[in-house]
Amino acid sequence: MKQNIREVFSFPHPVNEMAARWVAGMVVALTITIILTNQHWLMFILAYGFLARVLTGPKLSLMGLIATRVLVPMFGNREKIVAGPPKRFAQFIGLICSITALVVAYGFGLPGLAEGILAAVAVFAMLESFFGVCVGCIIFGYLMKLGVIPEETCRRCADIRGQ
Repeated sequence: MKQNIREVFSFPHPVNEMAARWVAGMVVALTITIILTNQHWLMFILAYGFLARVLTGPKLSLMGLIATRVLVPMFGNREKIVAGPPKRFAQFIGLICSITALVVAYGFGLPGLAEGILAAVAVFAMLESFFGVCVGCIIFGYLMKLGVIPEETCRRCADIRGQ
C-alpha cells in the first residue's frame, strides 16, 4: 500500500513536453474563461488542477489525464522528452498564482486584481502551449545556476538533456 501511495504522489521524470503543452493550452482556456465570464468560482478548479499536477503529475489532474491519455494519442503520440523537475516547478508557480488569485478575490474582495493575476498565468501558459517556452523552467534553470536547486536534481535534469 505504501508503494502505491508513493507512486501516486510522485511527479514523472522525464516528461513528454507535448502533453505539458496541451495542459498549458487547457490552462489558457480556463483562465480566459474565468476572466471573460466572471465565473470566479472556476479558480477553485484551476487551483486544484495545479495542486494535483504538483503532487502527482497527470495522475489526479483532469487536464493532465486528458492531455496524456486523449490528446497526445489522438494527435499521433508525438514525444519530446524533457526533465520533470523544471516542469513541476512551473506547475508550483501556477499553484501559487492561482491560490493568490483566490485569496485576492474571495479573501480581499478584489476580483479585478485576481483577474490580473490570472491574465499573467494565461500569458505564461500561452508561451508554453503555443511556443514551447516554459518560463517556470527558465527560472528553474537560473535557480540551478545559483545553487538553490540541490545538486542531485541538477544531475537528474542534466541526464535528460544529454539524451
